[in-house]
Amino acid sequence: MFKILKKDKSTNARTGILITPHGKILTPAYTIVATHAEIKCLKPQDIAKTNTQVVISNTYHLWNFVPKQLPIYNFKFTNKNKKTFLLNKLGSNMPTMTDSGGFQVFSLGFGKENKVGKILKNGANLRMYANQQIKRQQIKITDKGVFFNIDGQRRFLNPEISMKLQEKLGADIIFAFDECTSPLDDFKYNKKALERTHRWAKKCLSLMANRQSQDKQQMLFGIVQGGRFKSLRVKSAKFIGSLPFDGFGIGGSFGQNEMLKTLKIVIPHLPEEKPRHLLGIGKIRDVFNAVENGVDSFDCVIPTREARHGRIYTRHGHYNISKNRNKNISLEKGCKCPACKLNISRSKLNALFKADLPRAQRFATLHNVWFFNNLMKNIRASIDRGSFKTFKKKFLSGI
Repeated sequence: MFKILKKDKSTNARTGILITPHGKILTPAYTIVATHAEIKCLKPQDIAKTNTQVVISNTYHLWNFVPKQLPIYNFKFTNKNKKTFLLNKLGSNMPTMTDSGGFQVFSLGFGKENKVGKILKNGANLRMYANQQIKRQQIKITDKGVFFNIDGQRRFLNPEISMKLQEKLGADIIFAFDECTSPLDDFKYNKKALERTHRWAKKCLSLMANRQSQDKQQMLFGIVQGGRFKSLRVKSAKFIGSLPFDGFGIGGSFGQNEMLKTLKIVIPHLPEEKPRHLLGIGKIRDVFNAVENGVDSFDCVIPTREARHGRIYTRHGHYNISKNRNKNISLEKGCKCPACKLNISRSKLNALFKADLPRAQRFATLHNVWFFNNLMKNIRASIDRGSFKTFKKKFLSGI
């Protein structure tokens, strides 16, 4: 169940509460990536200390996990909260999401073969690939589903399999199976992929409606696609928005500076009373812009992946810990994250990274995850008091 609590008067920003079987999520919220049902470098007991509200795990990468090989954690559930595969491995009782596997159609196939991300860094990318044949040799996409041939492993994924996998994983919020296209795909290809995604969306809804288990408590989100093309984005938003999904994801690829334009195109065609999730986006400036246009949640690897490489985020921007060897000051002045509470200085963290000790990545991850979650808390507070635009301007001017 989703309820809007406060609307900003001068923007489309809003606060809300999303209630799941394993807890509530105050929105706007940053969804922390836990690809294999674990936040890399963090212990289960660390998660609550970072104020993380919700995590997202990867259906494709959890496909082959054998439950008996997973660590078993002991933590309490209420009678109405079902113990799930995801929570058992995560070691924490909290709301969870799983993606459908649709992004791997792009990332493990097209993206890996052509070395292209979902967001073009600059216009030169299009020119660079203009005269080259786009490769999709490791995947074969059909109307029935997708054949993967990755690292010698062959798999077939379709709406039925994706939904069954997500049901077994037991996430509170799951996504319909879709095809995520590349920013290099032309209009003709995106149109065909969009029609396929729409058929799969209806199939996922049908499969969900036919369930006879307690997993009906799972919320199913449809995904808006359309690539870099306005007419296709509008078509997809109208179609997916008209279906009885519990919420909506905005996915796919973008050109440089196109994410904001896409949100302005898509969101007016989605039901206002249902939650909206932006898939795979999480830079600070993008977070503010997404919230301003009515996005309720988003997920990204930035807080964790960049922490593991020594990038530390602060309200004044980010810095590389490897360049702070002699700075015996806190990671961020006034920070109340678990690492800063332990008086982990920049020089100490630098030394831990230099010694390649696991504690280095753990402390950096604790700090970054707490930072992004605290940023969302402050964004929510600014919306509640009617000062979101002022807060956004002030914060972004300081980074």
